[in-house]
Amino acid sequence: MGKIERFSVSIENELLRAFDNYLRQARYQTRSEAIRDLIRAKIVEGEWQDPRAEVVGIITLVYDHHRRELTDKLTDLQHKFLREIISTTHIHLDHHNCLEVVIVRGLSSRVSKVANALISTGGVKHGRLITTTTGKALR
Repeated sequence: MGKIERFSVSIENELLRAFDNYLRQARYQTRSEAIRDLIRAKIVEGEWQDPRAEVVGIITLVYDHHRRELTDKLTDLQHKFLREIISTTHIHLDHHNCLEVVIVRGLSSRVSKVANALISTGGVKHGRLITTTTGKALR
């Protein structure tokens, strides 16, 4: 861990009360812990803005596996993006619905392209890209 710097922040009372309510709900022990996490989140968000940044993400897909040729389309897309896809997990939610979790890594522009291709495939009921970081920028 690096050297600790202390700084002060001026903030309106109403905003501070709302922040303290958030801290209680999220179970933060101190304001400092929460502020560090918020700063890290903004740094990770910034990483994703650089199309050449190496990033990590999780794509979630919910779909009806009985939908004609959908499973084949999703598999074909995953083979197309073999370099970015690290792992997939397929879960049967019920008789019709499946959840597929796809872990991806690569340049943010490519990872976003993978996510968009999978999520926009006809028959996918819901999809989301959860963005995160390799951790390299968070020292």
